[in-house]
Amino acid sequence: MTLSQRLEKNCNKLIYDCTDEELFCGILKTIDELKNEIKTKDEKKKLYYISAEFLIGKLMESNLINLGVYHDMRQILSEYGKDLSKITELEIEPSLGNGGLGRLASCFLDSIAYTGIDGDGVGLLYHCGLFKQVFKENKQFETPNLWLGDNTVLNKTDISYTVPFGDMTLKSRLYTIDIIGKDRINKLNLFDIETVDEKIVTDDIRYDKADIRRNLTLFLYPDDSDEAGRRLRLYQEYFMASNGAQLIIDETLRRGGRLEDLADYAVVQINDTHPSLIIPELIRLLCERGMDMDTSIKIVEKMCAYTNHTILAEALEKWEAKTIQDIIPEIYEIIKELDARKKSECADKSLHIIDDNSLVHMARMDIHYSFSVNGVAALHTEILKKSELNDFYKIYPEKFNNKTNGISMRRWLTGANPRLDGFIEELIGRDFRNDYEKLKSLERYKDDNRVLSKLLEIKAENKADLCDYIKEKQGIDLDPNSVFDVQIKRLHEYKRQQMNVLYLITKYLDIKRGILPKRPITAIFGAKAAPAYTIAKDIIHLILCIEELIEKDKAVSEHLRVVMVENYNVTWAEKIIPASDISEQISLASKEASGTGNMKMMLNGALTLGTMDGANIEISSLVGEDNIYIFGKSSDEVIECYKKNNYKPYDYYEKDARIKEAVDFITDKDILALGDKESLTRLKNELIKKDYFMTFPDFEDYYSTKDKMLSDYENRMGWAKQSLVNIANSGYFSSDRTIREYNSDIWRIV
Repeated sequence: MTLSQRLEKNCNKLIYDCTDEELFCGILKTIDELKNEIKTKDEKKKLYYISAEFLIGKLMESNLINLGVYHDMRQILSEYGKDLSKITELEIEPSLGNGGLGRLASCFLDSIAYTGIDGDGVGLLYHCGLFKQVFKENKQFETPNLWLGDNTVLNKTDISYTVPFGDMTLKSRLYTIDIIGKDRINKLNLFDIETVDEKIVTDDIRYDKADIRRNLTLFLYPDDSDEAGRRLRLYQEYFMASNGAQLIIDETLRRGGRLEDLADYAVVQINDTHPSLIIPELIRLLCERGMDMDTSIKIVEKMCAYTNHTILAEALEKWEAKTIQDIIPEIYEIIKELDARKKSECADKSLHIIDDNSLVHMARMDIHYSFSVNGVAALHTEILKKSELNDFYKIYPEKFNNKTNGISMRRWLTGANPRLDGFIEELIGRDFRNDYEKLKSLERYKDDNRVLSKLLEIKAENKADLCDYIKEKQGIDLDPNSVFDVQIKRLHEYKRQQMNVLYLITKYLDIKRGILPKRPITAIFGAKAAPAYTIAKDIIHLILCIEELIEKDKAVSEHLRVVMVENYNVTWAEKIIPASDISEQISLASKEASGTGNMKMMLNGALTLGTMDGANIEISSLVGEDNIYIFGKSSDEVIECYKKNNYKPYDYYEKDARIKEAVDFITDKDILALGDKESLTRLKNELIKKDYFMTFPDFEDYYSTKDKMLSDYENRMGWAKQSLVNIANSGYFSSDRTIREYNSDIWRIV
């Protein structure tokens, strides 16, 4: 049966006569049929990738790609005047993550399945995700993102577990999402409770945080600005860890393994510190089944591997011992035992799991009681070894290793940018989709004007598509011939959206003075700020005020536009990234562990404007300094500055006229007329008095480097050549490569 015949059978009518909704249902049935033809083989050893976030995005396109029928399906639908991209728009995006951590986990699940590794994800089924972002009065407001109603990807199972807390027990229910590879089907295991009640959430996402039976799985990262919120987070984290641990043991026994051999049957990759409690929980479960403490600990140490995703000390989770003791007393006793063992071995207090202030350090427990600790970019891992985790590295050098992050290029090239994907196939054949390092052969076309012109044409078409999408979603008209300068990532001061805004203010003021850019500039932002992160929300407020100010000023808007997309998610990213000209990767050096947005935009031909931070360093080494725009202090300079504690932002503010003018404009009367004085004044004072992530010292270099980019953009063939070099060297950042390294060095699953 041909694919078109199969689709018509599943639609129960001719393709030509189908609505998009009918085709959507027919494609889902077709995917299920093709999926069921795959015979998945269980290996002896299985990976469990446990993570608080899985930002998986819509799955229809990626499932068609991995099943090998995506191009055929597009072609068939096109012959009947149908557009697969419009049909996939009908899919509801699962709201199971927020930023890079969750998107990385999803890319990894895709590559684990595609490369044939027996490995599943483990997480929670959030009913409202993080939140749905809504802009009102130039501010972010949080509303519930209730996405589960008509979802088509979830499978309810009859598997449930009892999770013991100090004051109650909760019964879970397991749901799964199929993760389709080329020759196997893996699962994303998501745990929920059936007593959760979406009705307790108000429109502004307030709810009773103490009512655990009804709120446990409502939100990713509950607001922890109060004690009830912090406790709820701990309930969540233990619920995830306990269910994951029970699933691992049950599946091992079903596979014929024995508890004594658990480490031969299961390996657990702990993605950041949120799932850390799986270590003491596995120990508890083994002891509960009759094993002694020493043996249990030795087994768990051989099972668990830890990925560190941060250099920010405040992001390394710490819990008050009393809170853990109250909520999960049995686990606290095990943590005390684990701590006591290490205290007997290590006098150095920086290595203790429970410190003198009775704070439990989750990362320290992970490092002590795992067999592998990895960073996620070359610089990140070196900083961990030499600085942030140096004391641990001295005693466990064999545990530390680097696994530079990667992205699912099937989604971010084939799915998100079919024009570019198809053109690459014309140039080098289709085999690059099995080995993305083969993109390197594109470099032979870097002086071919026909190829370079086609790249510019594809970018222009993608930009026009994005303009149409933004017009449809937000009613904003943008100029597709302008430079698209893009910063899309979680809103955090260390990522320095505030520096980008100061540049835009300067450009606005320049235009008012008659100093015009050679070509119009469109600055595109996408980000959510955590509900309790006040300064991050203030930055969003400033961006939205600047957006409105420029939109109302026709003399300026001809030359400069600012747009912040509402409720940034994977769907938005798939539209924005193929259209990006400039990729803003401007975190303070030494603060970004890796980044993956930089890789996605590189793959799609954007040029990076960035610091020597995270994976920017590896991008720079691959493409050469002529094909990336680097500015700012080095990580060594930043680290030294923090050590000396001698940075005074007010000195820069007073001495640098450009900085002072831009910062003062934050509370200019024209901005205050559009915004909230308290919020804008707070942000201005934060920059002048604190500026913890050193916006000012890097600003002049950022300003001049960005202006050079805009000037270079006018050499269209030269820019296209730089773009091609970036695309050609992006293959290293395939998550398939990353996963193969994890497997060969850490998991060792046959």
